[in-house]
Amino acid sequence: MMGILGTKKNGIDLLDQETVEEKLGVFQSMLQELPSKSLQLAIKVLIAILLLVVGIQIIKLIRKLVKKALTRGHADVGVVQFLDSAVKTILYVLLFFMILNNFGIQTTSIVAVLASAGVAVGLALQGSLSNLAGGVLILLLKPFRVGDYIIEDSHKNEGTVTEVSLFYTKLQTIDNKIVVLPNGTLANTSLTNVTASGKRRVDLLFGIAYGADIDHAKEVLLDIMNRAEHVMDEEPKQVFVDKLDASEVTIGVRCYVPTQFYWDVRWYITEQVKKRFDEERIEIPFNQLDVHVREK
Repeated sequence: MMGILGTKKNGIDLLDQETVEEKLGVFQSMLQELPSKSLQLAIKVLIAILLLVVGIQIIKLIRKLVKKALTRGHADVGVVQFLDSAVKTILYVLLFFMILNNFGIQTTSIVAVLASAGVAVGLALQGSLSNLAGGVLILLLKPFRVGDYIIEDSHKNEGTVTEVSLFYTKLQTIDNKIVVLPNGTLANTSLTNVTASGKRRVDLLFGIAYGADIDHAKEVLLDIMNRAEHVMDEEPKQVFVDKLDASEVTIGVRCYVPTQFYWDVRWYITEQVKKRFDEERIEIPFNQLDVHVREK
């Protein structure tokens, strides 16, 4: 019995010894290969950095050339911005795949995985794809251009269009804030383009007392419009009685001005009406409260 046990024990020791020697051999070979593999990895990292730096510079050059070509072709600013954004995205994706290839990662397998997961990716990116399609529609249908002042009717966002990019449109508000709106939203909602036309009509209403001379008030209002700078003389100017309210006669004023001077003319006429009505003694009614005190 002791002889048999001793043999088994020796057999186990021999197996353990062989396993240890095998592992030591693998470890030694790894140590021997470590310098060469480290050098290869370092070279790949340096090549990747070089690809990244050179690639970024080439992308900048291509974008510059595309912008120049589009500008020389008198393309719309929004088209230039949109195509520039598209070219930038495509080139950076290509650069990313080139760097992956440098590390031995097969990009074809990545593309195959993305293709097989197309439905899931499509659902995940459906908002972005909607914005991309919206940007294309905006550029094709041109409901607005860069430089136009628009009002988005759904959420009442408004401002001057400063950029139409691949997925978003940027508006600059009057108080110098930047509003970023998805292209999909703008393409699928109603909006008002305030500056699409070169001229705009100024509509104002003023109230005078029932005891005031209506004809004289209309003459004063017409004179104010004739004196106002930027009012277009070739377009009709109108002064009319709009309605008879409970405590005043409402007189309307209409004239046309170049779009960029709309607010200047509106503010000027409003100020001059107050001054001239005071000079001409034309009463402007206002709410009054009569207090009666009774003594017991």
